[in-house]
Amino acid sequence: VEMMQLNHRDYKDWQEGLTVQALIEACRFTWPKLVVKLNGRVVWPEEYGATILKDTDDLEVIHLLGGG
Repeated sequence: VEMMQLNHRDYKDWQEGLTVQALIEACRFTWPKLVVKLNGRVVWPEEYGATILKDTDDLEVIHLLGGG
């Protein structure tokens, strides 16, 4: 059975109508700079609330780190 993947692991809490924004909040991703990729495509912060996840999606939420 295909299952939604979050950061290369099965995400068992998927539900119909789940958005990227709701998942970020539910998983408590609070880092100020996140990179979100859905099926290999970047999702911009202004799209989080309108991007609905399917049960077969592959989502990556990455904390962006900088340094110098």
